[in-house]
Amino acid sequence: MEHQSLLRETYIEINLDRIEHNIRAIRSMCGPGTTIGAVVKADAYGHGAVALAPVLMENGADLLCVATLSEGIELKQHFPNYPVLLMGLTRSEYFDDVLQYHLIQTIDTFEQAAALSQSAAKHRQTAHIHIKIDTGFHRLGFLVNEESINRIEAIAHLPHILIDGIFTHLVLLDDTTNERQFQLFLSVREALEKRKIHIPCWHIADSIAGVDYPQYRMDGIRAGAILYGLKGFHKRELDILQAISMKSRINHISPVRAGEGVSYDFTWRAEKDTRIATLPFGYADGYPRNLRGKGWVSIHGKRAPIVGVICMDQCMVDLSEVPKAQVGDEVIIYGDGTGNTMSIQEAALLAETNKNDIVSRLTRRPPRVYMKNGEIVKVRHGFLPA
Repeated sequence: MEHQSLLRETYIEINLDRIEHNIRAIRSMCGPGTTIGAVVKADAYGHGAVALAPVLMENGADLLCVATLSEGIELKQHFPNYPVLLMGLTRSEYFDDVLQYHLIQTIDTFEQAAALSQSAAKHRQTAHIHIKIDTGFHRLGFLVNEESINRIEAIAHLPHILIDGIFTHLVLLDDTTNERQFQLFLSVREALEKRKIHIPCWHIADSIAGVDYPQYRMDGIRAGAILYGLKGFHKRELDILQAISMKSRINHISPVRAGEGVSYDFTWRAEKDTRIATLPFGYADGYPRNLRGKGWVSIHGKRAPIVGVICMDQCMVDLSEVPKAQVGDEVIIYGDGTGNTMSIQEAALLAETNKNDIVSRLTRRPPRVYMKNGEIVKVRHGFLPA
């Protein structure tokens, strides 16, 4: 890849063919009658929401789901006709923006809904909403009780408000807890239907539940990690492929004598004369700082362990197993696990976190390179105009 187009050696590569494969696999799993909400919050888990949105919508997704108003506005500025659900709450003073961009707003109090109704009346619009139910996660949502049912009924009768959906989130502790939450959610549906309130889309399943618990798919699922080929399910299988990789190049090699140290505080010292390569990426690119002494990169198909403290912009690796490595050689930071590369799953285990954290922490500094049919179709720089 030409340096002129990237402006630096470290970049993130996104395989759009794999994204397309994954959303089609999800659509096939769910069947035609299930709404698929493609979760593209956190810039599509670091993959780039604007670049992925058309691929997802054209291959099986029914709507896009984000967490914040700014994420929703970004998508609507590029794709005004795509339905976008804000899964997080929005303060009432920003409801004019919600309406301007025709976003679907999550609501979990009557007061929010009433304020949105007033804004919608002012704009002569109908505000579309999803209602959040708290079945035990204790993060957002109406508690499951008679008072909440009364308030949801009142929301349903507000002018300029249309309830498109209602949802909750599983704790995913164990089967017993999942089923208890599911039954609570069903009790809300039963109570509302007794009052002649029919909401078209009920959804409880995220990526894991969508695969492992087909009985929880209901009217729709919120597909997040599985869009990107990140597997968190355990009970069933879904043919998905990791779409992201991260690459760089060696930009310096130092001879280090036995006993000499590398990086801050000399936390690592060479046991023998060693060649040390400096790589132009660090924790400011989103690489976990706690992978020092545990992580590795792949050079010439061989593992080169990270040594010393990982710096903000650079890190060092031991070239003992790659004696022919030279400045300019390609380095695979994250791969799909083949060819001695570190998969996102392996990185998560070593960093003692989860896969979503590894990819969503990737900063905008490394350019995103989008591949289709083996060819570059787009390069996105985080600091430069699109």
